[in-house]
Amino acid sequence: MKKQIILNLPVKDLDKSRTFFSALGFTFDPRFSGENAAFMHIAGDTIQAMLTTEAFFQSLIDKPVANARESNEVVICLSCESREEVDSLIARAVAAGGRTPHPPEDHGFMYDQGFEDIDGHLWNLVWTAPED
Repeated sequence: MKKQIILNLPVKDLDKSRTFFSALGFTFDPRFSGENAAFMHIAGDTIQAMLTTEAFFQSLIDKPVANARESNEVVICLSCESREEVDSLIARAVAAGGRTPHPPEDHGFMYDQGFEDIDGHLWNLVWTAPED
């Protein structure tokens, strides 16, 4: 069995979150989706996320659900193939209702910028120059 990364993220409004992430080009698998959750492909079948309603997420844990608009436990970092891909995903995230918490950082060999999704989860997009 190949390794996969599957993030579980609580969301306030599942339909709005599906719309937001669809605008970024992520796709959903209806076989593992329903009224309480939506299974999202971020990078093919190796990196996915299960977007769950806050109520359903709460049923899976024994601690309160964090409000990602007030505090963050994690920053999800995704590698990109180019600076243009970073900029394109950021532009689509902002157009779909997200925000950028900081300007892009260009270190020459590395370029990155982040966005906050509509539930406050932080995503960082990074391109690194190929090694010679």
